[in-house]
Amino acid sequence: MGRVSTTTRRVAAALLAASVLLVSGCTGPGQRPEPSPTAPADPTPPSSAGPDDPAARAAALVAELADEDLVGQVLMPYAYGDRATGVSAGSVAGNQALAGVDTPAEMIEKYRLGGLILVGFSADDPTQGNQETTNVDNPKQVRELTTGLHAAAGKLPAGLAPFLIGTDQEYGVVTRITDGVTMLPSALAAGAADDPALTEAAWRAAGTELAAMGINVDFAPVADVLVTRSAVIGSRSFGAEPKRAAAQVAGAVRGLQAAGVAATLKHFPGHGHSAADSHEELPVLGQPRKKLAAEAWPPFSAGIEAGALAVMSAHLDVRSVDPGVPATFSHKLLTEVLRGELGFQGVVITDGMNMAPALRWSPGEAAVRALKAGNDLILMPPNVSQAYDGLLAALRDGSLPRARLVEAATRVLTMKFSLAGGEAPEMSTLNAPAHREAARALAAAAITVLRGRCDAIGVPGPVTVTSSGGRAHTRAALTEALTEAGVTVAPSGGTIVHLVGYGDGTDDLRADAAVTVAMDTPYVLARAASPTLLATYSSSRASMAALADVLAGKAAPRGRSPVKVTGLPATTCAG
Repeated sequence: MGRVSTTTRRVAAALLAASVLLVSGCTGPGQRPEPSPTAPADPTPPSSAGPDDPAARAAALVAELADEDLVGQVLMPYAYGDRATGVSAGSVAGNQALAGVDTPAEMIEKYRLGGLILVGFSADDPTQGNQETTNVDNPKQVRELTTGLHAAAGKLPAGLAPFLIGTDQEYGVVTRITDGVTMLPSALAAGAADDPALTEAAWRAAGTELAAMGINVDFAPVADVLVTRSAVIGSRSFGAEPKRAAAQVAGAVRGLQAAGVAATLKHFPGHGHSAADSHEELPVLGQPRKKLAAEAWPPFSAGIEAGALAVMSAHLDVRSVDPGVPATFSHKLLTEVLRGELGFQGVVITDGMNMAPALRWSPGEAAVRALKAGNDLILMPPNVSQAYDGLLAALRDGSLPRARLVEAATRVLTMKFSLAGGEAPEMSTLNAPAHREAARALAAAAITVLRGRCDAIGVPGPVTVTSSGGRAHTRAALTEALTEAGVTVAPSGGTIVHLVGYGDGTDDLRADAAVTVAMDTPYVLARAASPTLLATYSSSRASMAALADVLAGKAAPRGRSPVKVTGLPATTCAG
């Protein structure tokens, strides 16, 4: 509890200091004094914090900021373009529609933003067919973009604190930067490996590479427990067992934050307890509160205990707590449960405000409602101008309490200052041998037998690799790895190893396959007739190399499925 208690005391001290300054009138140009917020229980006195303490620095900076800066600090939109300035005509048009500016740098400066999220789509090509101006084409481009974003933010009154640059780098099916970086196996693979030390080492490598590219917030790990057959969560989860998932979440948090990248636990209060997609509708969680506390919340508690700097709130209707109100907008869930019961004192970030459940209100009203519920950062508003203007207007007419905005901005700046201080790793660290080895060790520990021998399998050669839905690059990766492992691979006529289940619904099976391998969630294996069924939970190169060692008889599969598969044994070779 030491690290969490320290974080709690620092945030409490910062909020108390900010409230004292607020009452005394030291609130920046154009700001009117308001009653102080209720001080958190048992705060550390502000005077006990040193001058370099993140919370003390945050409180002092908040006291200097104007209304416009306070509002900007709680916004984290996306912007179009592969550079901070000089973007394509399509990106200019997209940014004009989104925020009335031409470039990402102009968006930062106009709205005094607290951060930006890097996305994998572009105004030129929203379907990602050619990705002409996506934010994340390759590591060198990302580093140049983030350098420009940091430079633009450094000109702002809040520029003493680092600018937040985040992305969804979960590894597995949701991974924004895929070329030139070490690709970890999916969260579900880590759940199968069930070794938090391996998870921590792999995520520390991943965090080091993100930091090298100028990214300081990862919207990961997913802390959702996969108790449903949720296609939107799937292999993004560490599994169906709360305790096992909790240990993995804690390992990922420790790894990321040891590298100087803020971890974000998502999606609170637990998207794995619904199979619906919150991008398109408002999923309902009908479970009793006690069941959620026992099943859904342990990974969030473990991540908080490990020191996670952020939690993402989800667009979920939790009927047993606040029926009909999406958790993103629920004071009961965010303030009473997350902060009160789970003890989280860091930054609460909304899920994308461009998702369907948040679009029932205008961007300005949605932002105000989210902030009043207990969020500190508004992620991906569908219109930046309207969100900013709505927050500013609500602040000035009193419908958004100044104390709540000050509290949110103080938390955001405390997180920023906690990320300051170290130099970014060299770009040469990307895909370094030690990082690849960490990924491969985790992938190797994940390989699971769901039917067949429990020792080293040693498929007789030659081997013919097939797959559902094409996937030539995955077949090529396995073919290369098999060759390196000493297995002869033939285009046809050999022992068939068939790859299925990529998380995209493409899961055609082959009745003549000697081995069927699930590359994502293993549920498809319930229908497979092959005498040997394996799961890698991932199609990364590390997973293909680990699979090749098993097929070559050089390694025994030692993973245990983190989810139940109908008709197959609950226990496997590892237990």
